[in-house]
Formats: sequence, C-alpha cells, structure tokens
Amino acid sequence: MRIISGRFRRRLLLTSPGQTTRPITDRVKESLFERIEGSLKNARVADIFAGTGTIGLEALSRGARSAVFIEQDRQAYELLLQNVATLEATDETICWRTDAVRSSFRPHGGDDFRPYDVVFFDPPFPMIAGLRAGSPLYKALQRLARPDVSAAKARLVLRVPEHSQFDIPGDWVLDWTLTLSNMDVHVYTKSPPDALETEPADAPDPAAIADDAS
Repeated sequence: MRIISGRFRRRLLLTSPGQTTRPITDRVKESLFERIEGSLKNARVADIFAGTGTIGLEALSRGARSAVFIEQDRQAYELLLQNVATLEATDETICWRTDAVRSSFRPHGGDDFRPYDVVFFDPPFPMIAGLRAGSPLYKALQRLARPDVSAAKARLVLRVPEHSQFDIPGDWVLDWTLTLSNMDVHVYTKSPPDALETEPADAPDPAAIADDAS
C-alpha cells in the first residue's frame, strides 16, 4: 500500500495481513480524494476504524493539518504507529487505541486536533447491517456531530458494501455516493445546528472509555 499524492507521494505503508483490516484500493482512494481534496486544505481530520492509517495519512499528504487515528486492533495499531513514525508525522497526529463504537472522539491532549473538518468513518463491513436507529454505531455517529467534536460544515465519509441498507442520523445529509470495487463511499455534510438530531443534552455520555488516549 502506498501514498498516492502529495508530500508523502509514493511512500510505502505497512498493512495488516489477512482480514484484520480492509485497505482501500488505489483506484477507490484516488477517485475519492480527487473529489474531496478541496476540503482537506488545513483540515483537522479524524480517521475512525483507521486500520494502519492509509486514509488519514493520505489526507495529511494532501494538505490536512492534523489527523486523529482511532483503531482498536492491537496489530493494526502497532503498524499504524510504525507508518506515522516512518513518515515523520508524529507531531501532526494522535494515534488512539480504543473502541470507536464507544468513544467520545475526544482524545486526551487533543484540543488542537478538534473540531474535525473531515471524518473518515470506516467500520468493518459486517457492522453495517447493525447500523440502525438507536444502535451503538448510530449513536457514535450522533456523538461525532456534537459541536465540540466536529466543525459546523464537517464532511463525513462512510465506506460500506455496495447496496447496503442502513440508517444515518439526521445530523448528516448525503451529498453524493461513489460506487467502485463492490463498495459504496457515501459523503455527507453536517446539518445546520437547528436541524441536528442529537442525544438529549442531559443524557449521560455512553462513552465509557472517553477522553483517555492509550
């Protein structure tokens, strides 16, 4: 796996063997980044279910100012750390080994990395079938829309199997969909504040592991 364009162009990245992660193909990555590159300049990025960091590091290469990587799998996380170190991008990144479904998306020491302008949300494909109103994954997308987590006009990039049926909180409005290699990449924009569908303000935050980077 390699960086396609930008300051890290052609640099090789480590990827996990087997089925631990699903690295995005160069064809899909190039098509996606050609369309969103204008949103990346000086952007604060979150790469959630990051794997070894392929997407977030491509975003940094193409002009993003910072990236927060969230990944739970130990092997993928260790390779992510190596990729960041190889690119000498440590000062621009936070690598957080935690459960994205339960996360607050507010890593310890990450105030300068938020609110996110672009969020890449890439759960394992089997989880998409459970993306229904009220589910833990659905609530995670609601937490991502909170004003201290994502910017007012933040973009959300969601990769799913082709023709998947799922629910998305009203916090996110679909802009367009890219279909390639038996997958759909949906790109959303955050709704205006008066239209947001958020959890009640007095509801306890279900993120049991929030705010503590490992």
